[in-house]
Amino acid sequence: MFPNSSNLGCSPFPPKHQQQNIFFNKLPVNIPPTLFSNQQIIDAQISFQNAAVNLATAVIPQTLTYGNGSPVHTSSAPVSFRGRKRLSEQSVPYDVKRQRFDSPHHETTVVNLAVPLPEEHTYSFPSSTPSPLFNTRYVPDLSVCVPPLQDSSFPYVTEITLPVAEDKLSQQVLELFQLCQQQTSDLNKKELCRIELQREIQRIFPKSRLFLVGSSLNGFGTRSSDGDLCLVVKDEPVNQKTEARHVLSLVLKLFTTKLSCYIERPQLIRAKVPIVKFRDKVSCMEFDLNVNNIVGIRNTFLLRTYAYIEKRVRPLVVVVKKWASFHDINDASRGTLNSYSLVLMVLHYLQTLPEPILPSLQKKYPESFDPTMQLHLVHQVPCTIPPYLSKNESSLGDLLIGFFKYYATEFDWSHQMISVREAKAIPRPDGVAWRNKFICIEEPFDGTNTARAVHEKQKFDFIKNEFFRVNIASDVIFPVTLVFKIIIKRMVIEPACF
Repeated sequence: MFPNSSNLGCSPFPPKHQQQNIFFNKLPVNIPPTLFSNQQIIDAQISFQNAAVNLATAVIPQTLTYGNGSPVHTSSAPVSFRGRKRLSEQSVPYDVKRQRFDSPHHETTVVNLAVPLPEEHTYSFPSSTPSPLFNTRYVPDLSVCVPPLQDSSFPYVTEITLPVAEDKLSQQVLELFQLCQQQTSDLNKKELCRIELQREIQRIFPKSRLFLVGSSLNGFGTRSSDGDLCLVVKDEPVNQKTEARHVLSLVLKLFTTKLSCYIERPQLIRAKVPIVKFRDKVSCMEFDLNVNNIVGIRNTFLLRTYAYIEKRVRPLVVVVKKWASFHDINDASRGTLNSYSLVLMVLHYLQTLPEPILPSLQKKYPESFDPTMQLHLVHQVPCTIPPYLSKNESSLGDLLIGFFKYYATEFDWSHQMISVREAKAIPRPDGVAWRNKFICIEEPFDGTNTARAVHEKQKFDFIKNEFFRVNIASDVIFPVTLVFKIIIKRMVIEPACF
C-alpha cells in the first residue's frame, strides 16, 4: 500500500511472559488477527520499488488498482473546516466509529502502488526530553500494540465463546451481533494502513508512533467502524490548540502531496481534540487521526478487558450501538452520543445490577490500569486479567430490556453521573465543565465528560425519549425485535453500510 514497507516486528511478549499468561487462549476472540510474514513484507517492498520505477517513467499517470483490479481514483482537494466529525451522510459512508491487532495467523494481503516519498525535513518539539517510551534501546516494537492471540503459547481459538440463547430476543441479539461484528479482513486493512502511515510519518517525526485505538481494538468494533489513529510524537502532553494542530497541518500536507495517490478527502477538523479525517482509497476505510490523545490508548485496552472477561458483554454492547445508530442517537457531530459513551453506559448498567455482571477493573486491579503506566506496557494488560465469574445468570434478552428500563426510569440524569471507574452512579461534579450538561459520563482515566457533545436540551430529550419508547411499550420485546428485523433486512440489502 505504502512505499518502503517495514516488517511488523516480533511479538511484544518475551517467551517467559508468554508461558506465564495463557488467559487469551480461553478468551472469546473478536476476530482472528493477522501478522504478515517476512516474505510478504519483502514481496511488498519489491512491488513498491517496481511501482516507483513504472510511475516515475510513465508519461501519463497510471490508474492505481487494489486486489481485484478495481480502479482507485485520484483524490479530491483537501478541505479544512471548523466543526466536529462528519459533515454529511454523503461524505462518510459508514455509520459507526472505529479500532486493530497483529497475529501470526496470516492472510494474503495485497498492497497498493505508490510513488516513493523523497527525503523530508524532520521536526521535533523544543524542550522535549528523552523518555522510556521512545528509548532506542527498547526491544519490543511499539507498533504492535495488541497482545498476540496466536503463537506457540496461544493456540488459535476456532470457536468464539458466546452465551447460550434460549429465548427469542436473546437469539436475535446474538444473530445481530454475529452479523455486525468486525471482520478479520477489515481489521487487516486498518492495520496495514497504520503500519505504512507510521513509516511515512516517521520521516517527518522520527520518534513518533502511530497507534490504532478505539472500537477496532477494544472488542466492540463493527463492520462499519472507522479506524481511529493516535499519533504519539512525545511522551509529554501537547497543547491541542497549538502543537497538535501544527503537527496535524504537517500530516495534512503529507497526505495532500506525497501520499495523495491513495489518501483522499483529508480534512483538518479543529475540535477540542483536533483530528485529520481521511479515506484510504485502497481499503475504502475512513480514519480519524489525532495527536497525543494518549487517554484513547489507555481506555482502548481497559474496554478490551471488559469486553472479554464476561461473554455477554460484547453482544449486548454491539446491539445497543446498532439500536442507537438506527434511532439517530449515535453521532456526536449531531449533538447526540458517541459510541464510547454508549459503551460506558452499557458497562455501567452491568456493574450496577443487584448481582453485578462486571466489577470495576480499575478498583479491582489498580496496578494494571495505572494511568501513569508506560504506553509500551498497556497492551499487555488484557491477558493478565482473569474472567469474571458472576452469579447473575440473566439472558441477553433480559439484560437488554433491563438496560432500557434502567436509563428510562431509574437513572437520575439531573443529579447523577455515570462512573465505570467507581462501578456506580455518583453525584454530578460541581465544576464549571460539568454545569449545564444534560448527560454526564465520566471518562475512566482523565475524568472528563465523554457525553459533552449533548449540549442541547432538544437533543437530550430526543435521546431520553428513545429509551422511554422502548420501555413503556406494553410488550417491550415487540419494538426491539421489530427494529432488529429491519436492521437485519437492511444488512442483507446493503451489507457495505454495516
